[in-house]
Amino acid sequence: MTVEVSDAPKAKRYEARVDGESKPAGIAQYIRTAELIAFVHTEVEPQYEGRGVGSALVRTALDEARAAELRVLATCPFFAGWIARHPEYQDLLYQSRSRVSD
Repeated sequence: MTVEVSDAPKAKRYEARVDGESKPAGIAQYIRTAELIAFVHTEVEPQYEGRGVGSALVRTALDEARAAELRVLATCPFFAGWIARHPEYQDLLYQSRSRVSD
């Protein structure tokens, strides 16, 4: 099984396709600014769960965020969990720099 992941900026998501199929096997939705990309939702079709589609989505998205020098906000639990298990990507995580307090 070959998983290909590509950015679909007009749809604001990454799409994973398996073995050249036209319908995505999984998607990772995001909100992007000039400095930050927030991953808000990841979905993998049931027949592809547990077969590496989600991991391929996350790895590709994070590698592209690193190349674009973007900070990452992982509000999606799948992204957050994946990053927690892969320390080599934790340096991408957004850290609030605000010093404002109530």
